[in-house]
Amino acid sequence: MSTEQLPDQFLDLRGVKCPFNFVKTKLKLETMRSGETLQVILDPGEPVSNVPRSARDEGHQVVSISERSDGLFDVLLRKAGS
Repeated sequence: MSTEQLPDQFLDLRGVKCPFNFVKTKLKLETMRSGETLQVILDPGEPVSNVPRSARDEGHQVVSISERSDGLFDVLLRKAGS
């Protein structure tokens, strides 16, 4: 049995261009409670570089960034406390 916890929310942003992918991520985080986790699917390149950086700049924790077998990225964020 895995001890890994499933994310509280998911957001699939493949094909979404910068800066709209972070805008959508930010809006989703605003609907969540402090400490909840959000898994975001992002395209390689600017999206996977910019979204985690912008989330960190807003005070959220980047828990993990992992490349998937399809070339996309899973980014796990934890919402900052209020």
